[in-house]
Amino acid sequence: MMMMMMMIHLSCVSSSSASTFFKPFNVSYDHRAIIIDGNRRMLISAGIHYPRATPEMWPDLIAKSKEGGADVIETYVFWNAHESIRGQYNFKGKNDIVKFVKLVGSSGLYLHLRIGPYEEMQRFVKKIVDLMREEMLFSWQGGPIIMLQIENEYGNMESSYGQQGKDYVKWAASMALGLGAGVPWVMCKQTDAPENIIDACNGYYCDGYKPNSYNKPTLWTENWDGWYTTWGGRLPHRPVEDLAFAVARFFQRGGSFMNYYMLVKGFVVTTVYFGGTNFGRTSGGPFYITSYDYDAPIDEYGLLSEPKWGHLKDLHAAIKLCEPALVAADSAQYIKLGQNQEAHVYRANRYGSQSNCSAFLANIDEHTAASVTFLGQSYTLPPWSVSSQTSIKTVEFSLPLSPNISVPQQSMIESKLSSTSKSWMTVKEPIGVWSENNFTVQGILEHLNVTKDYSDYLWHITQIYVSDDDISFWKTNEVRPTVTIDSMRDVLRVFINGQLTGSVIGHWVKVVQPVQFQSGYNDLILLSQTVGLQNYGTFLEKDGAGFRGQVKLTGFKNGDIDLSKILWTYQVGLKGEFQQIYSIEENEAEWTDLTRDGIPSTFTWYKTYFDAPDGIDPVALDLGSMGKGQAWVNGHHIGRYWTVVAPKGGCQDTCDYRGAYNSDKCTTNCGNPTQTWYHVPRSWLQASNNLLVIFEETGGNPFEISVKLRSTRIVCEQVSESHYPPVRKWSNSYSVDGKLSINKMAPEMHLHCQDGYIISSIEFASYGTPQGRCQKFSRGNCHAPMSLSVVSEACQGKSSCSIGITNAVFGGDPCRGIVKTLAVEARCIPSSNTGFSQI
Repeated sequence: MMMMMMMIHLSCVSSSSASTFFKPFNVSYDHRAIIIDGNRRMLISAGIHYPRATPEMWPDLIAKSKEGGADVIETYVFWNAHESIRGQYNFKGKNDIVKFVKLVGSSGLYLHLRIGPYEEMQRFVKKIVDLMREEMLFSWQGGPIIMLQIENEYGNMESSYGQQGKDYVKWAASMALGLGAGVPWVMCKQTDAPENIIDACNGYYCDGYKPNSYNKPTLWTENWDGWYTTWGGRLPHRPVEDLAFAVARFFQRGGSFMNYYMLVKGFVVTTVYFGGTNFGRTSGGPFYITSYDYDAPIDEYGLLSEPKWGHLKDLHAAIKLCEPALVAADSAQYIKLGQNQEAHVYRANRYGSQSNCSAFLANIDEHTAASVTFLGQSYTLPPWSVSSQTSIKTVEFSLPLSPNISVPQQSMIESKLSSTSKSWMTVKEPIGVWSENNFTVQGILEHLNVTKDYSDYLWHITQIYVSDDDISFWKTNEVRPTVTIDSMRDVLRVFINGQLTGSVIGHWVKVVQPVQFQSGYNDLILLSQTVGLQNYGTFLEKDGAGFRGQVKLTGFKNGDIDLSKILWTYQVGLKGEFQQIYSIEENEAEWTDLTRDGIPSTFTWYKTYFDAPDGIDPVALDLGSMGKGQAWVNGHHIGRYWTVVAPKGGCQDTCDYRGAYNSDKCTTNCGNPTQTWYHVPRSWLQASNNLLVIFEETGGNPFEISVKLRSTRIVCEQVSESHYPPVRKWSNSYSVDGKLSINKMAPEMHLHCQDGYIISSIEFASYGTPQGRCQKFSRGNCHAPMSLSVVSEACQGKSSCSIGITNAVFGGDPCRGIVKTLAVEARCIPSSNTGFSQI
């Protein structure tokens, strides 16, 4: 077995210069796994992108990731956030990456830091590596950083650049290694990564991936636990059963490091355990919504997303029980069990004793369960599933890794509070030129070259002369003059003499917009808008924005007018933006009181004040009454909003997790606006007098805007007698003749409310054959009369509780010869609202 070692020179550092989170340790790797302080590890990583949350949220997100079974936190380094102006760095607030890394270290977790902007690479990467070294954050300094990444998925586009692309990969690798970071470097989706760089996999499934060298371990840097959502699109969901199947298969087939792109729900393409929010104008895409929830195990608001979080927590615990055997073996023994069934057995090799053994049994058939014989015993494997059988010293057991693990369901209660305010003020946004900072040139200029992305908006202003003969020509021939543009992205607004005439929306779509002129000189204004920038692909810098091709006016008596050859005046942005009228500081805006007769109104600013709701529940603005625009609270940019509606068709009543997942497979929210709730972090609020400023483009009703709370008020669970006991009990429970006895262990139901909540009542409980699903449960033909009293006594007034799934617990067998199930629906309320003491 060959081993690639990273030679580290530990330096002596005084304890006063930086915090030490670990005893300094080396990180290396061999063909099997990452080696930490001399020990191979099977590592679960959780993606948390620090700028998509606030520093006040970071500790809780990290703690929930750790509780969910993560060993490592992964994050990108957001170049666009840290250096929006060349040479001017921002490491404050939600961009305080040092604080974030230290919080990860203080929690006892490792960190995988992914650096790799497309431009300015060497200077910026060196800046970040030097910063981490100065702050003593690398593993060999006692810090949490165990691995770095250079570039991101460049392999997908490398061939477009020919030999220069290949040379660039070698240069990037050499540059990174030359920085002396002292930990391994990774390139994802880079099959030609040089020998000293680990090439890693990104995707929904990576169980078949192998690195380009035997000397490298198999790493999965992005497990896509959901997918992106676009304005006007359906909401994609990846079933947790399929996600667990993919993870289990990865470790079954030799994987050793797996990162959820987002474990927690910008401008970068990646997968996470917590996604968060694209605050401000950081949504990529284009057309990505402000929410970056990504159907992650921890949602955008920092709440646990069930059943995904709980199912994965049990999966991670099961994998950890197999870790001694997985790291002990250099490779697995493969056993064919059937046409679509197979086993991988890991037995101790030079890295361990022969008493360590784990086997993974998989059925990759998408439809049919299979009976197999393994080591003389019969097993029934559900379709699209993986089970593990593990022997650790004298403990033997079998555990399904997917899908037969019971975890809670939940229902999010969206508590509507009173409207923000009955008193609103307003000011109109000027249409066209509004400052001296404009310029006039001949021709159509590229949008981003003019705006430098300081604003979504670019005004193009010119004058068109219309003769009486033109008007007669239009009447006689029953035609209208038309603005035609070969190609446009993302939004175009056409104004004639200050009035909005029409809009076009799309990504590089043709524009054919009829207009109406009056005799004489007319103001023609084209407002081009971006809704997120292109964030992936070859020749990214050439994508641009605004208009492409010919831009002309058709339908005139004397022929078409080529608008690309006339003079245009350009104005960047909105007057309100540059006045910062959303700031809590005084500004020059001339606000007036808004009356209901004044709505709806296009291109209008609104402001009001509101009180923060009591409690600790996450806060959101419901902007469902508005059209399209942007919102600010106390000067903080909440993001873009848009109430564009998803198609009515294409969603599934039920989602079958079996079979390969794609983003169209399990979608919801058809016929509804893609996003109406917008996260307002608690740390951005004060108790009262919070300033809310809205810029509305298309017309809406600000009087209907409301502040809401997001919390888990209903929790449900179903557990059957046939389910397996909780994973946490497998390693230290009853044994018979030195072996674990499954018959002595009962399944359990575990109910828990979110932090700060307790179970106030049991809305439904039935042990027997209950029917339905969460909030629609009903009794079946078999029902234990004591069901409600047993569950109420065990759970009411507590933040969490456990109930054994046995006949004895419920006063006897209510129906012999039938497998019984316990179904429960419980209501949670804030612990401060009740006399119950939290247990």
